[in-house]
Amino acid sequence: MAKVLKVINRDQCIGCLSCMMACSRTWSKALTTALARLTVRPYPDEEGAFSIRICYACQQPECAESCPTEALTKRKGGGVEFDAEKCIHCQECVKACATASLVWDKTKQIPLVCYHCGVCVNYCPNDVLKLVEVENG
Repeated sequence: MAKVLKVINRDQCIGCLSCMMACSRTWSKALTTALARLTVRPYPDEEGAFSIRICYACQQPECAESCPTEALTKRKGGGVEFDAEKCIHCQECVKACATASLVWDKTKQIPLVCYHCGVCVNYCPNDVLKLVEVENG
């Protein structure tokens, strides 16, 4: 069984950004939220309400389908895997992401792909996120 990241308690998010910091520290070795594979932002004009953008682990990922070099390929269970050596930095994957959740690293000029590892889940103080088992499909 594969695991994918899900938002299960959106209303419990307090916008602390712990999930983003944990992701960025783990995968980019950086103390910044800019390199996280998920995004938490406040809704404009709504105090205490936050938008949480995660990779939705699409079964037919448009980001991978749009990649002209197959740098992004379908991952078992949904979502994608990334091969940086094949990436030509065209950003077609970001443009194709239907949920606007694929983050672009402006320095390295590559997509920051969610690995559905769960490190963000471990650092969320309010159980907003969860890793859920899915078929490998």
